[in-house]
Amino acid sequence: MSMSLERQIERLNPPQREAVTAPGQTALVLAGAGSGKTRVLTHRIAWLIEVERAAPLEILAVTFTNKAAAEMRERIGQLVPLPPRGMWVGTFHGIAHRLLRAHWRDAGLSETFQILDSDDQQRLIKRLLKELGDETLKPAQVAAFINARKDEGQRARHVDTQGFADRAVLAELYRRYEAACERGGMVDFGELLLRSNELWVQQPVLRDHYRRRFRHILVDEFQDTNALQYAWLRNLAGPDTSLFAVGDDDQAIYGWRGAKVENMREFERQFPNVKVVRLEQNYRSTGTILAAANALIAHNRERLGKNLWSDAGSGEPIRLYAAYNEQDEARFVVEQIEAWTAAGNPRSEAAILYRSNAQSRAFEEALMVRRIKYRVYGGQRFFDRAEIRDALAYLRLIANPADDTAFERVINQPPRGIGDKTLDTLRGEARASGLPMWEVLTRLLQGGGLTGRTAAALGGFAQLIQSLRAACQGQPLMDQALMAIRDSGLKEHHAKDVDGRGEGRVENLDELVNAASLFVNEEEDLDELTAFLSHAALEAGDAQGEAGADCVQLMTLHSAKGLEFRQVFLVGVEEGLFPSQRSIDDPARLEEERRLCYVGLTRARERLCVSYAESRRIHGETRPAMASRFIEEIPAEHLTEVRLRGTVDRPMSTRPSGGFERGSYGHGGSRSDWSPGRRDGGRADLQPPPRRVSAWNDPPKAPDSDSGLWVGQRVRHGKFGEGVITDLEGQGPRTRVQVKFAGAGSKWLMLDMAGLTPA
Repeated sequence: MSMSLERQIERLNPPQREAVTAPGQTALVLAGAGSGKTRVLTHRIAWLIEVERAAPLEILAVTFTNKAAAEMRERIGQLVPLPPRGMWVGTFHGIAHRLLRAHWRDAGLSETFQILDSDDQQRLIKRLLKELGDETLKPAQVAAFINARKDEGQRARHVDTQGFADRAVLAELYRRYEAACERGGMVDFGELLLRSNELWVQQPVLRDHYRRRFRHILVDEFQDTNALQYAWLRNLAGPDTSLFAVGDDDQAIYGWRGAKVENMREFERQFPNVKVVRLEQNYRSTGTILAAANALIAHNRERLGKNLWSDAGSGEPIRLYAAYNEQDEARFVVEQIEAWTAAGNPRSEAAILYRSNAQSRAFEEALMVRRIKYRVYGGQRFFDRAEIRDALAYLRLIANPADDTAFERVINQPPRGIGDKTLDTLRGEARASGLPMWEVLTRLLQGGGLTGRTAAALGGFAQLIQSLRAACQGQPLMDQALMAIRDSGLKEHHAKDVDGRGEGRVENLDELVNAASLFVNEEEDLDELTAFLSHAALEAGDAQGEAGADCVQLMTLHSAKGLEFRQVFLVGVEEGLFPSQRSIDDPARLEEERRLCYVGLTRARERLCVSYAESRRIHGETRPAMASRFIEEIPAEHLTEVRLRGTVDRPMSTRPSGGFERGSYGHGGSRSDWSPGRRDGGRADLQPPPRRVSAWNDPPKAPDSDSGLWVGQRVRHGKFGEGVITDLEGQGPRTRVQVKFAGAGSKWLMLDMAGLTPA
């Protein structure tokens, strides 16, 4: 062993060293968050080459991303004196592709087979749908079905269609898709792994050759393997293979896309003499954050067990903020970030993590109001999302049928059997006549120039837009958004998605209704709908930072896995939102939701703030919410509640076990102010409490703006009567205020025009 590697090995902690230097046998390394798993993997490979005298070509290292594979190669190159030529390091799909290129004839492929990316795959499926005459399914839905079957190792002939009419159609499309790929010499991503696994099964001589060659197989993120990937590994690993799997069952959060955390438990049963090593020393987070994460994840029953710890000190307590509503939550978080950056810290080290993409809108808006650069990591800004742009296009047609761009976007979205040829005809007529496409369509329908199914489909679309325009006339903006989303069929269409993203798209559409309900028209010369559409088009502005720029990071918890930040805000931690409503009654789903919360907590290095709202707008209506059970599962001694006059070491209500009592967090007063068991928190008059202080330890601000008003103040309006201020935004003449009136409900008003007086 070289002196360089010897020094590197000495720097490892004892469990890391135990894993790296384990004799040539099968090992399962349970690598907790921030415990140095990549370091262990790369040092293990260097150990095999320098100490075990393994030839590089005898080593196969499998990762899940090209980025991880590149990082692994770079680190190995730093540890081993000579470039380890011949060693295979890559993703499952990359290695499967390499095998199929080398053995194309044995795999039943043409030598020049081409790889279909996801766009190519959907274009092919679109053609097959047209041939089949199916106008109800989307190419993305069919692609998701086919890819899911391949991930389970199923060909079209294996799909069970008994009793499922829709499944029979999908299976037939799968069969036609297989035939088309075979004819065209095409292979999609799922096929790469499926066919290479079939290669092991159908060509045992070839399989045994690779078993003798790859004496050492190392696998990263083992908890994320699906059924096919695990089968591929089991078939490749022979009785003399040293299989080194690294993963964390507590961070298994991809069950919805086919990953099977059960593979980790099966590993010990299916491979003899497995050595299990636990990496529990964390090099990322403070002791308090780790203690909270340990306590939370201990509520999961199906786990292999480990306990993270750190020698870096306990650090600050976790801050808990109970917001009045989602606007208060967003404002609080953004004010914390302002204080963070004012102290000289980079914006890029502050991250806002949420369960659902739809939650980003309130935070995006609050950041833009304060002119703070932000970036939505691994996703799009709210108003850039496809389903939102579709809904806005319907609203644009309601406002102006001559909007050709909006017309083209939604004429066949959701699919209604209007193809490209028909659209080309409409475009041509519009160019020739100089008329908008809507006018061309109306004339063609009136003149009887269209027949058959095309005429019926176009007539249905025209009738939809006409009825929407009539129904929306004079209606509140929120109702217009509701009708456009409902009557267009967009919501129903996405609710049926089988690609795993439908639920998020529906949530985004619901959030658009919330945005419409909160919108205040500040343009006197524009009607409300036109002003809202302009706001949606202009809202993002230049606030979205470029990749690598110093900007606040916004992302879903799934996108946050593998990342870390000095300051983390884990927001919207409410029952029905996180954990999601669909998971509450499903033990397996609930455990995955808890693992997702565990991932969120362990992203924070120094500061962590957990927040929830006591009321949240759903479908444009304010509904009571209550703190998540995940907050209850964090011991009270690790939390400090942020309140009006600074902070308190413990929340005002704790259970005998030391956890929180769900739904019992108040903004002020004592426990006697609340009645147990009420979802509204027990406040008799539903009067919102005074707003909390918006900095970690700052003294409270008296008024919430230069107007002298504050959230929770009772005011009187000349038309709507008496109410309570629930939100304030802006400064000076642009200040707007949200007031909940006893008789008129919740209203947003421009403060300088509202004429409010203290009640």
